[in-house]
Amino acid sequence: MPDKKEEFGQIQIADEVVAVIAATAAMEIEGVLNASSTSGNAFVEFFGKKSQTKGVKVNSDGGELTLELDIVVLFGTKIQTAATEVQKKVKSAVETMTGLTVAMVNVNVCGIVKEKQPKAAKNEIEQE
Repeated sequence: MPDKKEEFGQIQIADEVVAVIAATAAMEIEGVLNASSTSGNAFVEFFGKKSQTKGVKVNSDGGELTLELDIVVLFGTKIQTAATEVQKKVKSAVETMTGLTVAMVNVNVCGIVKEKQPKAAKNEIEQE
């Protein structure tokens, strides 16, 4: 658990909180989904407590954090560009919100998914 000594006492930030910040920041990058978004109901899973941190590992060593994120990208996304943007965004968000130092952000691209067609459009195609 990362902590900071302050004038008034000690502040501790749970690894799970850091993981939620990292996952949320990663999801803000265009074409990036978290690892739990590969199943059918990503919206419900995203707001579930466990799935918010699924695919994010936080390791603290000597006051520095190392984060490891598993992501899924949409087909057609430039993977290298998206992964680099995730690294920058996650590092910035975690450092800004917690005041902790992020030494590394490792990104593992675990899959590619195609965007699903809306049901109405899919039904129209099947009827033709």
